[in-house]
Amino acid sequence: MMRSLKRNRQGLPTLSSTLLRAHLLIAVIAVNLAGLSLMIAGLLALRALEDNNLQLIGRSISYTIEAAVVFNDRSDAEESIARIASTEEVNKVTVLDKNRKVLASWQRSPGPAPHTVKYLASQLLLPPTIVVNIQHEGNIAGQIRMEGNGEGLLRFMLSGLAWMIVCMALSVVSTLYLSRRMFNSITLPLRELGYVAHEVRRKRAFQRRVAPAKIAELNDLADDFNGLLDELEDWEASIQLENKSLAHRATHDSLTGLPNRAFFETQLNQVVQDATARQERFAVLYMDNDKFKEINDNLGHAAGDTVLRVVAERLREQLRKDDLVARLGGDEFAALLTPLQKAGDAQQIANNIAASMQEPILLSNGLSVMTSLSIGIAHYPEDAHDAVGLILVADAAMYNIKNQRRSESESLIPAAPDTNL
Repeated sequence: MMRSLKRNRQGLPTLSSTLLRAHLLIAVIAVNLAGLSLMIAGLLALRALEDNNLQLIGRSISYTIEAAVVFNDRSDAEESIARIASTEEVNKVTVLDKNRKVLASWQRSPGPAPHTVKYLASQLLLPPTIVVNIQHEGNIAGQIRMEGNGEGLLRFMLSGLAWMIVCMALSVVSTLYLSRRMFNSITLPLRELGYVAHEVRRKRAFQRRVAPAKIAELNDLADDFNGLLDELEDWEASIQLENKSLAHRATHDSLTGLPNRAFFETQLNQVVQDATARQERFAVLYMDNDKFKEINDNLGHAAGDTVLRVVAERLREQLRKDDLVARLGGDEFAALLTPLQKAGDAQQIANNIAASMQEPILLSNGLSVMTSLSIGIAHYPEDAHDAVGLILVADAAMYNIKNQRRSESESLIPAAPDTNL
């Protein structure tokens, strides 16, 4: 039942793959937007913190070198700057006197080259040059210009980015797992319904049913589909029953229930082919009711119908399991005896049939009648090699016997208390 989730037979994407891709795309976009927003917010917050930190460092340096600036002591100022800046994330410090001339400077060695990615990234993350005035007795005695060192901030941002990527990967994996579970609860019932519909359409398997679903709407759909299958199964059963009935009526006699002439001739043609291939022998009996016309004319059609049904039943009783007996029409019957071990077997069966007709037939009105059959026999392959020839030979043999009996005219004789014909 389970076909590929990627593509169906027409090469179109399946519902499961379409929903999964859409859900995954939405989840990835949402996670990326959330991560980007957090990164920007974090970057701005860290930049503000770094600015405050540099301001604090600058004020600390200004307090330390205030005297050195006032007395224009370069060596003391540089020593003080190096002592403080070397322990902080500061890249460069420049001290200007009150005339805005460089009094002292300090730079971390070796500093990042201006063209490196690391330097550019640190400059992007850090605030611009910090300027702090050096105050002495309420007046500006000098100025400090300071550039931060963004290596620590860059490392922190890179570690945060790495964790964000890991979280995004975990989010994608979790989304895939949860999405598959969620979509399976939707798509599996739909795929099963589609599979059952395919089996019904291609193989007419109306007995198949869709299993209940855990989602209310899909369960209602499955119930309705199963109800439709119930109706289709009943309709199919009635159609098959009607077709069998029509086929039986087309190949069988409605009065006696025996096969009709068309069915008998079809079977006879098939037996001729089989016997030719297997080199087997068989025989055809052609039978006619000697007194049927008199019974039908004198006692009515109902009596004639009863006689035909009784004769058909006695014929079935006298034939073997694999033999075939048919009503050709009117009061004529035929039997196909196959296979035969010897020619005398057909004559023995004909004698048994004739003997079975010696018993009176009881009619619905309380009368009983006697009847007999004229039986002609044709053997394959001695008498003919095809169906038409066998029927003609058996029919001619039957009429020869009937002509011989015409001299022995029988009349309808009342019986006591019944009436015998």
